[in-house]
Amino acid sequence: MASEIATVNRAVCVYCASSASCAPEYHGEARELGALLARDGRTIVYGGSRAGSMGALADGALAAGGRVIGVLPRFLQELEIAHGGLTELHVVDDMRARKHEMLMRAAAVVALPGGSGTLEELLEAVTLKRLGIFLGPIVLLNSRGYFDPLLALLESAIKERFMDERHRAMWVVADSAAAVVPAIAHAPPWSADARRFAAL
Repeated sequence: MASEIATVNRAVCVYCASSASCAPEYHGEARELGALLARDGRTIVYGGSRAGSMGALADGALAAGGRVIGVLPRFLQELEIAHGGLTELHVVDDMRARKHEMLMRAAAVVALPGGSGTLEELLEAVTLKRLGIFLGPIVLLNSRGYFDPLLALLESAIKERFMDERHRAMWVVADSAAAVVPAIAHAPPWSADARRFAAL
């Protein structure tokens, strides 16, 4: 069962975007984060692309001597967007299989700014943590205040009693790439007992 999702390893699942059109600061933070995670001895598991923040993340980690595992759906591999220098590339059947494998391989999640796919992945991880299935840290890298509207929405969900006050401990916000590794290390503990208050 997934509460058993890799809680003993040091791999980090990173959700990020493939957009090449966003502000270049996002790519710079992704590259810096990749290097910092590599220097901390953490394997990165991500979506396998060479484009946008995804490619910058992988490039930063690989340049720092890190291990980077990509998980890519077959239809995207056919578009030849895979990063060519990864430690490992796993090709899976579809997007659902990609999300499952990425999370199963990691003990922590970091979400960088991104679009609908990144937000879907992040909110699925939060949901699985709420259900006591994924127990690791979830860190939002809030570059340029990107996640402020989402954090406000989550606060509204707590205020309106769609979520419990205790659910606020499921995520940690980091304002810079340099703050991510400490945020992972010092995230509040979480256990499968959270299932008891998953439904209010």
